[in-house]
Formats: sequence, C-alpha cells, structure tokens
Amino acid sequence: MYYDTILKQWCEEHRMKGPSMRDEPAFYRNLERALDARRQSSTFVALKPRWDDTVADFTSADFLSLTRTGQIREAFLQELEEHPNFELGASGSRCQYGNYAYINQVEEEIADFHGAETAFITSSTYAANLGVLSSVPLPGDAIVYDELVHASSHEGFRLSLAEKKVAFSHNDPEGLREVLTRLKEEQPAFEAGTKSVLICVESIYSMEGDLCRLQELVQVAEEEFPLGNAQFIMDEAHSVGILGDKGRGLVSMLGLEKSIAIRIQAVSKAVGAVGGLIMTRKTVRSMIINNARSLTYSCAPSFPVAASMRAGYRLLMDGQAQKAQEQIQDNVRQLLELLSLSPEIEDARDQGILLIPHLDDDWTQRPVQTHIIPLVCTRPRHELFLFFHLLSHGFNSYPFAFPVVPKGQSRVRLVMHAHNTSEQITRLVAVIGDWTREVLDIESGESGKQLPTAALQLQAMQDSL
Repeated sequence: MYYDTILKQWCEEHRMKGPSMRDEPAFYRNLERALDARRQSSTFVALKPRWDDTVADFTSADFLSLTRTGQIREAFLQELEEHPNFELGASGSRCQYGNYAYINQVEEEIADFHGAETAFITSSTYAANLGVLSSVPLPGDAIVYDELVHASSHEGFRLSLAEKKVAFSHNDPEGLREVLTRLKEEQPAFEAGTKSVLICVESIYSMEGDLCRLQELVQVAEEEFPLGNAQFIMDEAHSVGILGDKGRGLVSMLGLEKSIAIRIQAVSKAVGAVGGLIMTRKTVRSMIINNARSLTYSCAPSFPVAASMRAGYRLLMDGQAQKAQEQIQDNVRQLLELLSLSPEIEDARDQGILLIPHLDDDWTQRPVQTHIIPLVCTRPRHELFLFFHLLSHGFNSYPFAFPVVPKGQSRVRLVMHAHNTSEQITRLVAVIGDWTREVLDIESGESGKQLPTAALQLQAMQDSL
C-alpha cells in the first residue's frame, strides 16, 4: 500500500544520522549535522516514489490531465513524426549554432497565441525567472515585488543589478502605491524616468491560490509612473491553460497584453510539456540575449523540448483542452461548496484550527475559480498530520511549512485537476471532516488521545525503527 511505503520512508529519512557518522570524514559529518537540524524540525525533504492509480491525485501539476490521458504524448509523437530528421541536441547556445529555424518558428506561433511581440524558450520556468531578473534591471533600477512571489524570483533578485529590492504587502494595490511613492521621494531619477522599476507579481500564487489583482496594480503603477518606467514582470506559471480563452492566461483574460512588459510561463504544468517561456517585446528579448548569462552560456533547448511545447500549445489552440479547463472550474466549485457545508469543518474554522482562505469571502460571486486551495493548519505539525491522514485514506495532497510559507501558516495544499471525479471530491471532504472532528474532540478533552490517529501511527512507526 502506498501509504505504508511513504510512512516508512518518511520515518527512515527523518532518523538522525549525525550520531552514526563519528568515523566518517568531517566534511560528511558537517553536512549530516546540518541535515539533522532539518530532520528535527520536520522540514527535511526526501524524494517520494510516484503514486499509482489507487491514490487520488490532488497534488500533481497535470492540471488539464493532458499527461494522464496521453493527449500530450500523442500530439508530441505526431510532431516528431512530421519532422523525422530532427537533430536531438541543439549543439550550441542560442547565440551560436543553437538558434535553429524550428525553435524560432515555435516561438513565433506561441507569441502570436498570447498576443505578444516575441517569445523566448528556456529549459525551465526557473531558468526563465533567473534569466529575466539577472539581465533586464539596469544599475540603479529598482525591483518591487509581492511579498509572496516564488523562490525562483528571489534567486533572480540576488543576481540582479538593481539597486533596490523592495517588497509590498501581498496582492495589495495600496501597498504597492506606498512603495512606489516612497521610491520617488527617495530618488528623483524614478520620477524623472531615467531609472526604472520592475514590479514582480504572479497570476495565481502557488501557496495561497489567490488571483492577482492585476488591473488594480497596473492602474496604480500607471498613476504613479505616467512616463512608463514602471513595468510588470508577471509569472503566469499557474494560470496558463487554466484561465482565459483557450487557456491563454490571466493577462490575456484581462486584455492587458500591452500593459505587461514581461510574462514568464511554465509549459511543464497545465500544458504538460517541458520548459519555460518568456513573452515580451523585442527590446527586452535583446537585453536577455545580451545579459542573461544563465541562458546564453548554456546550450539552447533541444528540438524535443521545443516540439513538446508546440504539441501542448496546439492542444490549447485547437480547443482540445477547453473541456478540461471547464471541468476544473466545476470541480473547484464542488469542492468549495462541500467544504462550506461540512459541519465539522465549519466548527474547526470557527475555532481557528483550520483556515480555508478561499471561503473567507463570497466565493460564489468570483467570476473564475483558481485550482489551488490551501488548508491552513494553525497548530504545530498539523499540516503533517493532515497530510498523513489524507494519504491513509488514499488521497495525495502535499504539506508545506516554514520557510516555504510564513510561520504559523503551515498548510496542506489541494490542487484540482480535470481528472478528479465528483466521487473523489465528495470523499475527500468527508475525510477532511473526519480529521477535523478528531482534532476538535482532542482539544475539547472529549477524546482520550493527545494526538490524531495519523500522528500516533507516525509516532509508532518512528519508535519501531
């Protein structure tokens, strides 16, 4: 059973290794000492075997189910069949031999689909973020970013030449205005337009699952910087394939293609392909080509990478993923409705044991739903206990704790897919309700236990090893 395998593996991986390293070279002892600190805090990360079809998937990035159904594989193989003499390797960087005709053609097609002037294919979205942020901001520029942007953005900030890197409160237009106003007051060059501000946001935030208030943020930037030297870098990793006509993403859905200077997209999630994309104007693309060492000093993406993108995007362009996109909306609505109607979950929310931000406002009035739903656990280690509880009942979700999320906001993140069935969703909510009832009974003293059942199982397994 997959649950037993994961439970045993988790306990094995979290066993302290330092005490058994006394006779090993000091180099390895030092590393294990650092890893033991993570094991002690339950933040140690280990590779997990892929689950089988007996486990309901509320975790993977196969949002549109293009991988599970085999649609992307069939489209990819057809693309290879149409180009039987393709070369496997690019044999050079994009600035040299690697700028082959096919990759340029794919970039043109995808840029046209998204209403962008040009596109640039990268090996991953992480590489795209690093490439943009390390190459586009000039000395003296500023990067202003939502406090909850992705880790890859922070790596890019570290490599950037920008003089200032300033966070603004999450998804808060007035918080952005406050930061932009302060920058103008501190440095007249921003007001004069001789220095630029790059504003980093995400379409759907990967840990919160909330939608970027992009129209309001753009309005603030245009009001405060009418000369146009404040521009946005939008990470659309989680909205492409999910939002907008044929899955074009949030920017296109809002008609803001000309207001967003740079869009960074993942094709390894909903599209089911490999790699990342940068949508921008030719001026910015030239800056990337000239300055992004992580991109220009590495081999160009290979033909199969570009072919997988083209195959995935043709599924979007032809409308073959439209039904799956609509199914995700139906599935999220069912999940939220059942969560809102569960008396056990309502009690846990009332007592602050479990927080579900998606239900904090009138969710039924939202024009679109996002497919990432966090269950925030306010008690220590409860995200881990809920994770194991769900897994023991055949549901794979994923727990996150500090430093991935802020302290006190550990969570289990549910990810909705087109392939999740109505029956799975109904059972999922029932299992979450059972867990919350168990926690409520423990906290009220009605239960003779000190920990939930899943936690006791974990503890017993650890003691046996």
